[in-house]
Parts: sequence; structure tokens; C-alpha cells
Amino acid sequence: MIGAVAGDIIGSVYERCPIKTKDFPLFHPDCHFTDDTVLTLAIADAILTGRSYLRSVLEIGRRYPGAGYSGTFRRWLHSENPQPYSSWGNGAAMRVSPVGFAFSTDNEVLQQAAETARISHSHPEGIKGAEATALAVFLARTSRDKQQIRQEITDRFGYDLNRTVEDIRPKYSFDVSCQGTVPEAIIAFLDSISYEDAVRNAISLGGDSDTLACITGGIAEAFYGGIPPDIPTRVQQCLTPDLWRVVEEFCQKYGTEKSNQGVQATP
Repeated sequence: MIGAVAGDIIGSVYERCPIKTKDFPLFHPDCHFTDDTVLTLAIADAILTGRSYLRSVLEIGRRYPGAGYSGTFRRWLHSENPQPYSSWGNGAAMRVSPVGFAFSTDNEVLQQAAETARISHSHPEGIKGAEATALAVFLARTSRDKQQIRQEITDRFGYDLNRTVEDIRPKYSFDVSCQGTVPEAIIAFLDSISYEDAVRNAISLGGDSDTLACITGGIAEAFYGGIPPDIPTRVQQCLTPDLWRVVEEFCQKYGTEKSNQGVQATP
């Protein structure tokens, strides 16, 4: 899950200034956490504490009113009685990676992913994007076989994963939909050779960079068995103490290195 947070932070400076290259400093001096991190950690908090996803998202989300939420989500977040608003936005997918790390069967993962989405993003494409992302994380963590991940996500969700980053990059542009973000983020992982390479792939597409890298980063962390040891230090420097505490507690309980011990990755 920390891989998703790191992806958000690394991609944050390119959201409004997209780039089409993998050649950039991994942590720009102006990088920061965004709503992707806040809401990912809200889902992690719900899993850790047993609180409802809605309660954790409202409580933690409201602590950070300037995190970069869309106008519609901001109104939902601060309403007296928040109701699902049939969104197909990629916010359903960006926050779901903790589910793929915490649950032990594909059915549990799909069920819990749908629950995280439905509190706000109740459109079928929003739910589908959350399910596909969480399942990709789960498969990356458990099977660690890229071809299986590609096939299962394609079969279940109908996403076209028979493309490459090089195919996508030239014509891809900013897209806030699940259907225009999740397949591309998964491909950025599938085309990678390491966690860092996956995040660079995602950002180089030139789209909604922090969300692409957040989704890709969670899957890549699960597949590669963690993230480079210097990255958590940089992440901690960017987070507030309360957000970092959730990261620490979640990683201690659901750490990638533990769950991947003895499992070999298949390209």
C-alpha cells in the first residue's frame, strides 16, 4: 500500500503539467501528497480499525480539505448526509489498493473493493475500476505472474491490456474516468521491470499522473515484493504524522515482504 502512496507523491507535480518521458527526478522538490493518498489511507484505516469505509473516508478526508478533491467529491465529503452519486471517476480505483493487500481470497477482494467504491462512486464503471485495481494487487501479491494478471483482468472486466506503454503514450491525455485510467495504469505495471520503472511508466503516459502512479504503484509493490528502501523515508517526509501512522500500522500488519516470502515472480 505504501507503493500507492509513493506513486501519488511522485506523480503529484505532473498532474497539471503532464510529461511524456520517463526521464525525471523521482522525487521533485515540490512533490506532495494529494487526495489519492488521503483516501487510500482512509480505506487502510477502515480495514485496520473495523470502522465502515464511509466513516473513515469522511473523518480522514475532512481533515484535509485542500488535498485536491474534485468539486463533486468535495461537496459529497462535506455534506450532512453523503449519498452515492453514480460517479465513474478514477477516485474509486485510486483509493482501493489496501483491499488487495489485506484480504485473502479473490471473492473477498472483489466484494470489499465494491464496498469501498459504492459509498460514493456507485456507477458500474466506478465499481468495476475499483474491483479491477484491487484484484490486480491481490493477484500480483499472490500469484506474481504477469500473464495470469493480464488474462484474468481481461476476462473479468473486458479491459484491453494487449497494448504497451509505447502504444498508449503518443495519443493519451488527461482522463479522470476509471475506464480511461485503470487499464492504462495496469499496463504501466505489466510493461515494467521494477517498482520504480512501473511508476515512471505511469507518469510518462502524460495523463492524470498522480492517480495513474498511485494505481500502478500499489500493483507494482505487490508484485515486486516491496519498494526500494529509500522511498519510505521520502514518503514519511511528505506525510503528516497521523497519515504516516496509518502507513506504519498497515505495513506492519499486511507487509508485502511477509506475504511474498518464498514466492517467485513470473514476468
